[in-house]
Amino acid sequence: MRFARTAAALACLALAACASPRKPDVGLPAAYEAPPGGGLAAEALDQWWTVFNDPELVRLVDQALAASPDARTAAARLREARATASSGMTRFLPQGDLTGSGRRTQTDLLAGTVANIPGFSTSGTSKNYAANFDVNWELDLFGRIFAAGKVARGERTAARFAYEGARASLAANVADSYFQARGLAIQLEDARETLRIQTALQTVAQKKADHGLGAAADADRVAGDLAQAQSQAASLEAELQAAKRTLLVLVGQGAQPTASLTIVPGAGAIPPTPASVPSELLARRPDVREAQARVAAAAGRSNLAMLAFFPTFTLTPGLGWAKTVQPGFSSTTRSWTIGAAGSQPILSIPQLLFDLKAENARTEQAVIAYEKAVQTAFGEAESALVRLDADRRRAVVLADGEVRSRRAFEAARTRYAAGLDDLEQALSAEQAWRSTRMQLTTVQVEALRRAVQTYKALGGGWPAQARSADARTR
Repeated sequence: MRFARTAAALACLALAACASPRKPDVGLPAAYEAPPGGGLAAEALDQWWTVFNDPELVRLVDQALAASPDARTAAARLREARATASSGMTRFLPQGDLTGSGRRTQTDLLAGTVANIPGFSTSGTSKNYAANFDVNWELDLFGRIFAAGKVARGERTAARFAYEGARASLAANVADSYFQARGLAIQLEDARETLRIQTALQTVAQKKADHGLGAAADADRVAGDLAQAQSQAASLEAELQAAKRTLLVLVGQGAQPTASLTIVPGAGAIPPTPASVPSELLARRPDVREAQARVAAAAGRSNLAMLAFFPTFTLTPGLGWAKTVQPGFSSTTRSWTIGAAGSQPILSIPQLLFDLKAENARTEQAVIAYEKAVQTAFGEAESALVRLDADRRRAVVLADGEVRSRRAFEAARTRYAAGLDDLEQALSAEQAWRSTRMQLTTVQVEALRRAVQTYKALGGGWPAQARSADARTR
């Protein structure tokens, strides 16, 4: 007993020396170093894809969240995590299984003599039946169930936020792919417009050459540009077809024809962003909330590792029934038992100390991961806001430049058709307009995709208000 008391005292001293999990450092600046947002309510982030005013985008995102493979996989993982977390709590309930057995034995005496005394005959049929119900119930005297409950709640909460994060990422991926397809549609429309213009120029150049008003080389040059335009249009048609198929697979409609998608060849207006502050990321970002929940779960596991140094007491009641039938003899019995057992770690204390240190190190890793998630969220949000603002300004400048360069090209083409300018000037004006037009289209599509990234970075795509996701995961 003296040795046991000494070992217990050493364990308590070791536990006292183990540092408790430190408080995470999640301090953030008061504001982003980016132009402030505005014009969009914070609640609109819950379903940010609706602010683009695009019914096709809304339909695709809703379809993806309901039936895409990624959404269904995330829901299945959530159910798995919840079941696993709940399973860990059953160890504190009474454990035991009802067991039964039966055996029939046929014995024939081949040699020797046996007295004909009931119960002593070795010949004949013997039957044995038994049923037992033995129970083990650990008495929780030191709060292990509360530590295990903390672990289970943390794991369930982390799984829920992982599920919400997967859905938010899915919505962002659908929108990004959709706007990529719209960018291809714009490029295809531009390529077809170029094809139409080159066809008209080739017609004018050929007529001038036929009437001796222009060089035949001009007609040949325009014919070469026309062939390039035809090739570019064919390539973009294939790319758009592939993008549509990819989008259909993403939303879980891979068997549908690509014609079921309506891809409008237009960028549309860049939607506003809400006026937000960095501290809102702690409540809005699912990945940040998940990391926070994993800290709680890790702390619970550290508590369980500490409680492993304390004694364990177990009740072991049981019920039994048996029946034996032999030639000339039979008996039936029933029994019940009540017992208890206890154990106190002694020689296993060094191993438990190392286990505790390992759990504390895992808890520290979870704290660091949480701090990193917060800093990453801030960096992504600020970078997205800064880049989106730059895209807005670029789009305004290029839109004005595109209008001016188009006017210049139209004037140059009119002068060439009237014989006032040569082909080189008309083609140069067209090239300048097409270059500006391409840059404008690229920036507009990038701005839409950047808006998607910004909404995701700010924690959009799921209701930040506390609520249960049971209805969508059953």
